[in-house]
Amino acid sequence: MGKSKKTGILKYLYIIVSLVFILPSLRYLVEHKTVLGFDKWFLFLLNDSSRETQTIQYIFILALITIVYILIIKYRQKLFDNIKKILIFTGIIGLIYVFSIPFTSSDIFYYMGVGRIDSAYGQNPYYTTIREFVDENSKSEEQREKLEKDTVLIEANQGDWADTTVVYGPVWQLVCKTLTIFSFGNVDIGLLIFKIVNLIIHIFNCYLIYKLTGKKVFAIIYGLNPFILIEAITCVHNDIFVILFTLLSLYFMLKKRKLAISMGFLALATGIKYFSIMLLPFMLIYYFRKEKPLIRFVNCLKYGVIFVIVLIIPYLLYIKDFSILSGMLTQQTKIAKSIYIPITEFFKNVTLSDISTFLLYAFAIVYFFTCLTLLFKKKITFSNVTRKYMIFLLIFVFGLITQFEPWYLMWLIPVFMWQSSSNIKLIILIGIIVEFANSVFLLNGEGFENGTPFVLVMYTLILASALVIEKQKNKRKIECFTKRLKEEKN
Repeated sequence: MGKSKKTGILKYLYIIVSLVFILPSLRYLVEHKTVLGFDKWFLFLLNDSSRETQTIQYIFILALITIVYILIIKYRQKLFDNIKKILIFTGIIGLIYVFSIPFTSSDIFYYMGVGRIDSAYGQNPYYTTIREFVDENSKSEEQREKLEKDTVLIEANQGDWADTTVVYGPVWQLVCKTLTIFSFGNVDIGLLIFKIVNLIIHIFNCYLIYKLTGKKVFAIIYGLNPFILIEAITCVHNDIFVILFTLLSLYFMLKKRKLAISMGFLALATGIKYFSIMLLPFMLIYYFRKEKPLIRFVNCLKYGVIFVIVLIIPYLLYIKDFSILSGMLTQQTKIAKSIYIPITEFFKNVTLSDISTFLLYAFAIVYFFTCLTLLFKKKITFSNVTRKYMIFLLIFVFGLITQFEPWYLMWLIPVFMWQSSSNIKLIILIGIIVEFANSVFLLNGEGFENGTPFVLVMYTLILASALVIEKQKNKRKIECFTKRLKEEKN
């Protein structure tokens, strides 16, 4: 058997291990015929067998997927000779994950719930919660009978976020409103629609990454990444839309030189999740890098206005008062997976508010002066700018957001291509590590008390990976230096 045929087997192996991953979901769907009433959170096999058994199987299957994924990256030249083949295979693999039930997050049912009360019942979900609407409309028999047929609302009303108004920007609410129109109140149809849309966006993101870099390897790293497949397609998180709009923003700035359109797309990303605004000054300063500082500053202000206008427009559809922004604060109260958990556990005299306030001010000050320094810097490269942004983003994700969640790491994707090779490896590993760290919750169930072991496992594995990568990097440097010395002697 030739080498090309041997490496070609990797594609079939990836399909097989992905099918094994979704087998519990397929079995559940065959038995229940619906996801209505689904409550098997953090149970990989989606049944009542022992958590130990389920967790071991999850770790083993995820390890197999990871190994095959890394081998595919290694032998990519023999597996894919053009971007079309990468996109087709990404679509095949992604389609498999469409049929997996989101067993580690109920967010998708919350998305559908707030979309449904908006599209079908004309409620403003920034001021009315799913539970408030259901309770209020369950008083009359006629309304109760109508709601009993709306399985989207029934499932959403059982979720942890049912008593919370919308915590995202209005762009995401408009997406939810539009997609739930086509669910017709059926939770299974709604879930399938969201998953298919996420898959289409995933494939398009893969293509955009290739267009931005011209390198197939980055498309493969993103498109077949088990972390992305699990968080974006299995669990249907909206961060994939943020990736889409950010990539489009970068594409129109770097490739088309159309900054106004670029700012519009970045505003759309910010209109989903607010952190995206952090990229704004880095992009503008880079774009006007050849201008003198004062002209650079004026141009940044001008295009900043375009960004703000596009950002504000969707808010006009929902805003009654500034309490619409309370969603940004709501998530700050969710701390089950935060780095603050072990800190406050080991240091009893330290309170959560003390830490978060101090870090927030420190972050804002450093961020401001970094942007100010860039404003006056003469030589600016895009890789340098994005690496600075990446540092702030990592600090934001791991340090300042009180509720760290694995899918937040997707925020790194739009700019990971401009990092150093060692940092790219680490970013890939971090995404996979957090999926393995989730085994803490598979073993014990999700809860505040498991936050410390989750954080400790995650950071220990990340630190170990960083040390191994750094060791390999130093080893290569020594080998290159030794080789150069030999060449000079000869």
